[in-house]
Amino acid sequence: MDLATIIGVVLSFGLVVSAIMMGSSLFVFVSIPSALIVLGGTLGATLIHYPLSNILGVLGVVKNAFFTKLANPSDTIAQFLEYAGRARKEGILSLEPLLKEIDDDYLRKAMQLTVDGVEPQVIQEIMQTEVAYLQERHETGADIFAAMGMYAPALGMIGTVIGLVQMLQSMDDPAAIGPAMAVALITTFYGAVLANLVFNPLSGKLKTRSKEEVLLRELTLEGILSISRGENPRIIEEKLNGFLPPKMRTKME
Repeated sequence: MDLATIIGVVLSFGLVVSAIMMGSSLFVFVSIPSALIVLGGTLGATLIHYPLSNILGVLGVVKNAFFTKLANPSDTIAQFLEYAGRARKEGILSLEPLLKEIDDDYLRKAMQLTVDGVEPQVIQEIMQTEVAYLQERHETGADIFAAMGMYAPALGMIGTVIGLVQMLQSMDDPAAIGPAMAVALITTFYGAVLANLVFNPLSGKLKTRSKEEVLLRELTLEGILSISRGENPRIIEEKLNGFLPPKMRTKME
């Protein structure tokens, strides 16, 4: 579970709710018509913008913001140095028994291609295609949330206009002015909160997660290609350390 995301959600909503309760009851900000306008309108606009399959698929992508924990790149490099040393001493086929111990599907597939004797150029083409489609899936999920972050405030403004129209039509009835004004203001509040505390932050987190995962995939691919070419473990170490900042780089003993 991503601690930063959880802390961010709890902190942002907690402070907003606390500020509301300092001045009034929380139920003052509960409005069913406003929620229907903002939530329903945002969902409807998103369904118009994107195919249904993409909307349903975003549920699988959004878990990356909360639950995905990527492997430590330093540990991955150390793992590749072990593989490279074993392949150099005992041959590339000595890596085949290790395949069942690899949890990462991407690494296992690349390793299997290497053990099968596939040319490095072919391995690179196959695995780069997987990375490209991974980026596309992640970008689609991030774009959907970015679109929802754009639609929510707009629907909030539409709700405000609806509330103002209702208020102007009932100026001769003072009792009806309050509820209409509440719809006018609370819809804007809902749209702003959803856009700035939910949709846009999730979009940004998914883009960050995608970059981290792509970097790890590129590091993995470079390690596999180096092993398939039979390069010296020290050369592999220098290549893979180039993907990391200096503080995270490993040194082979």
